[in-house]
Amino acid sequence: MKAKKFLKVILCIVLAAVVIAGGYLAYVFIDYHRLPDNQELTVFNANGRAAERGTPYQIVSWNIGFGAYEDDYGFFMDGGTQSWAWSKERLEANLENIGQFLFEQDADFLLVQEIDTDSTRSYHVNEDEILEFRLNQEHAYVHVFAQNYDSPFLFYPLTQPHGASKAGVGTFSDYTIDSAVRRSLPIETGFTKFLDLDRCYSVSRIPVYGGGELVLYNLHLSAYTSDGTIATEQLRMLLEDMQGEYEAGNWCVAGGDFNKDLLGDSSVYFGASDIEYTWAQPIPPETFDGVDIVLIAPLDEENPVPSCRNADGPYHEGQYVLTVDGFLASPNVAVNEAKVIDTGFRYSDHNPVSMEFTLQG
Repeated sequence: MKAKKFLKVILCIVLAAVVIAGGYLAYVFIDYHRLPDNQELTVFNANGRAAERGTPYQIVSWNIGFGAYEDDYGFFMDGGTQSWAWSKERLEANLENIGQFLFEQDADFLLVQEIDTDSTRSYHVNEDEILEFRLNQEHAYVHVFAQNYDSPFLFYPLTQPHGASKAGVGTFSDYTIDSAVRRSLPIETGFTKFLDLDRCYSVSRIPVYGGGELVLYNLHLSAYTSDGTIATEQLRMLLEDMQGEYEAGNWCVAGGDFNKDLLGDSSVYFGASDIEYTWAQPIPPETFDGVDIVLIAPLDEENPVPSCRNADGPYHEGQYVLTVDGFLASPNVAVNEAKVIDTGFRYSDHNPVSMEFTLQG
């Protein structure tokens, strides 16, 4: 009798676990959704300033890793152990450092990726509000935010579930933005879509004296995919969009996190890592067939600095590093300089990248 009771208890526990797991999977599938394409975005602090031909402009792009990726941080999806920021206090202190660093660049345009607005992993801190407040201490940047992540609650890892996340990309401009939209990118259709972001890029239209527009793109392409081909499809969509704007007489600049090895083989410049990774593939050359848009991969060959580290643990010698952050430009945009700004990965698993450019007549 005791054995039968024991088996019944075990059976009930197993059945309950199956029901809970099944219910959770149903919740994840039912709750999953994508944001609409061509979504109009709100422009804050419009100021009426138009851009000009012949004036050098500086643009900085930075994936801030939701404020959590300090140099001692390792993320569970990259082989590390953390799924949240170390603490709310450290997160807010790091965001202050990030905001101060961006403020000190005194750039004309800032493109920031992986900004959380209401996420378990970042203690529901609205990082977009913090950055906007910090950057506007002395003058008001025109600001646009595009959401690219709204995930259901993920119960993994079990010791500290990643939870629910809302995040996006923020564009800050010293010149007015007449309008902005969010463009939805294609993503994988398998189970990995629940682990990847609701990928998008934002399009901000800045008037130029004498006619035409500077069309500014903020992008964050897919990383956690099966073979990397979806990021190539996403890039192709962006290139065709930019080509159409260029042919219409506008100037086009894009920046962000491509999640591609923009140098083709970064190990040539930074050495091989102690672990082999394949998540960041080089861009296939045929991706640029039929378009005039040019890739600008920031590199100082005499003093090469990577733009990204694999966050499998604290930053250390021999860790996988490469350059995945950079820019795209149409032929009527003269690029004067492009570089990676070396922060030693103190604030993020990415270093910021910077470009100086001029709109040609």
